[in-house]
Amino acid sequence: MKLYIVGIGPGGEAGMTIAARAALEKSDIIVGYTVYAELVRRIFPNKEFITTPMRGERKRIMLAFNAAAGGKTVSLVCSGDAGVYGMASPALSLAQKYPGAEVEIIPGVTAALSGAALLGAPLTNDFAVISLSDLLTPRNVIEQRLRGAARGGFAIALYNPASSKRKTHLARACEILLEYRDKTTVCGIVKNIGRDGETARILTLEQLSSADADMFTTVFIGSGETKIINGRMVTPRGYKNV
Repeated sequence: MKLYIVGIGPGGEAGMTIAARAALEKSDIIVGYTVYAELVRRIFPNKEFITTPMRGERKRIMLAFNAAAGGKTVSLVCSGDAGVYGMASPALSLAQKYPGAEVEIIPGVTAALSGAALLGAPLTNDFAVISLSDLLTPRNVIEQRLRGAARGGFAIALYNPASSKRKTHLARACEILLEYRDKTTVCGIVKNIGRDGETARILTLEQLSSADADMFTTVFIGSGETKIINGRMVTPRGYKNV
């Protein structure tokens, strides 16, 4: 009864770790959110797939465990890293209902890292990662975290900055950050990392407040030390800005 929880990285085959690919190759069945499962299907077209729509996480996990209980080796996939806003935590929470299940977490490249590489090196020193989605976290908690990261001087990566129902969340985040950061603070915005339509743009915090974003966008807010060097977004490592 083997279940892999696999972070597939940003989505393209080139961004998948060797360990992730090996787990998928060993699996009889691959389970995932429809969009991410389709990305994997391109690489493993002959595998059996089980998919569920957005917000079907619990059902997806139970389907994966039930398939594994039937004697199959199963991979439950998610984008980025399975432990960063991924499926590892809910899967491990439900694993107690499946005695004897062997669960292995396979890490992947989260969007904070793959997106940062497209922009340059915005996260070289201390940084914070915050999701703007309020589906699972109350808005007041998200705003507290934004203020805490801003006060602490962290570079910040923002996940889930907007959706069809959350069109103003990024603008509100920028409004909060502008209380602590200069409007010329170097920022970056990346879309569709590792997929068709991939884009990366460097802009100011003031410009970011009106930027277009969606669920496939990751946003980067520079610290007070972040600068543009040869067209790249760079946060100094420290050690006298080496």
